[in-house]
Amino acid sequence: MKQAMDDVFDQAVVFHGFADYMRDYDVVMWATADPRSDIAPERLVYTFKHCVRATVTSAVPPEVWARSLDDRLMDYETGVELDGYVWGVKSQELYPGMQFVSPSSDASHWESALGVPFYEVSIKMNGHNINLVFSDLAVRQVAAGCAPSTVPPGGPDWKIPLT
Repeated sequence: MKQAMDDVFDQAVVFHGFADYMRDYDVVMWATADPRSDIAPERLVYTFKHCVRATVTSAVPPEVWARSLDDRLMDYETGVELDGYVWGVKSQELYPGMQFVSPSSDASHWESALGVPFYEVSIKMNGHNINLVFSDLAVRQVAAGCAPSTVPPGGPDWKIPLT
């Protein structure tokens, strides 16, 4: 897991949130290499499986937020010349990256309760900081146009989960 997280240090995060089935937490990335290497960019989804806690906070300081309330900043073209955080760049730099939190009382609690290993990871970017407690990590490539979540034409299927 550590190697997989180190592999995307300083890459672009283009989406993060719970998967549409709401158990796992996805971090979607556009991973590139030095253009001189001739290595093609990859679209990767890091799925933090069995995610029992996801905490997302802003990494943008309050003094920058104060200058970043204008809706024109949600679009790069209309916001690039304004003084504020341009939300419309539509990606975040994964820097300083992903790191395990150890020891983790939350991970230990869930490991004891479910009987499988759990971990805590801190993900820091220039727009958000994410903290996850999860049991496994899966990494996969996705095709261009990947839509992490879509609403079906008839709307959601309002089934109640069995307990």
